[in-house]
Amino acid sequence: MTRYQPAKLVSLGISFVTALTLLNTIVTAQTTNIKGIIKERSGSTMILQIPDSATVSVLLTDYTEVGQIQGALKARRKKMSMAALIPGLAIQVEGIYNDQRQLEAKSVKFKGDDLERAKSIQAGLHETKMRARQNTEELEKQNAALRIQKEELKQQQDDLREQQQQLTVQQAKINSNKEAIEAAIARFGQLDDYYILDQVSVYFGNGKVAVEPKYKPELLRLAQKAKTIQAYMIEIKGYASSLGTATLNQKLSEDRASNVANLLMQQGHVPLTNMLAPGAMGESNQVGSDKTAEGQAENRRVVVSVLQNKGIAGP
Repeated sequence: MTRYQPAKLVSLGISFVTALTLLNTIVTAQTTNIKGIIKERSGSTMILQIPDSATVSVLLTDYTEVGQIQGALKARRKKMSMAALIPGLAIQVEGIYNDQRQLEAKSVKFKGDDLERAKSIQAGLHETKMRARQNTEELEKQNAALRIQKEELKQQQDDLREQQQQLTVQQAKINSNKEAIEAAIARFGQLDDYYILDQVSVYFGNGKVAVEPKYKPELLRLAQKAKTIQAYMIEIKGYASSLGTATLNQKLSEDRASNVANLLMQQGHVPLTNMLAPGAMGESNQVGSDKTAEGQAENRRVVVSVLQNKGIAGP
């Protein structure tokens, strides 16, 4: 039997403790926990804004667990879809950095209040973008009309020399309006970071939320087209007419949007990482008059848009 001297026993003990400490340090260094706000998201990649004003690239994988913290003590967690990870949402990420200095997320957690706040922000941004796009289209029409008018005025110069003074004044107005239109187009263009490359509207009966079979081919066509676009995102917004209570209409718009999203994911095989969270817009943005049956039918809809970031698409 080998007998160890006291000094050797102490040395072995210190070596064992040192080894455990080193192992614990290595394991701890592999896992990182950070908190921040989602600044951007493109597919499976998120840019996270952290409190010290720096940004971190976070990579979502098929094994990433997404959950909403619940309970007074924030001890329970409800499993959520990756579609809930939208810009403006405050989250806590646990993961390991890969060779590209991306934080591969093992788990992502967030509070329900933060999710609702982020959804409200996204809904407001969408409305702003839609108004900006409508204004841009109207300005482009005015610009086209002014160009036509300018050409007509030039043609009249040869036959109506006596109206030269009037044409000069008109020309000055045209130039002034043209500059204003170009400035407005540039300003409104900055509000919209995405191109809308395709769009499909699905309509529903009164109080109905199921997607009618006739819309399935069109939705599947849209899904296939989207897959040919680099870094595409699919946006789904559900709406309801103003008949009934606001609470009921909000629920109807939510269920309609969710059913369309499920069809695209399950039958169109659109990945979760390319889906924005379905938006329940309730009675907002009415496109038809609810005083007529035709107008009510136009308002009971889901609008599906295929988006591509302008920065990725290029000029």
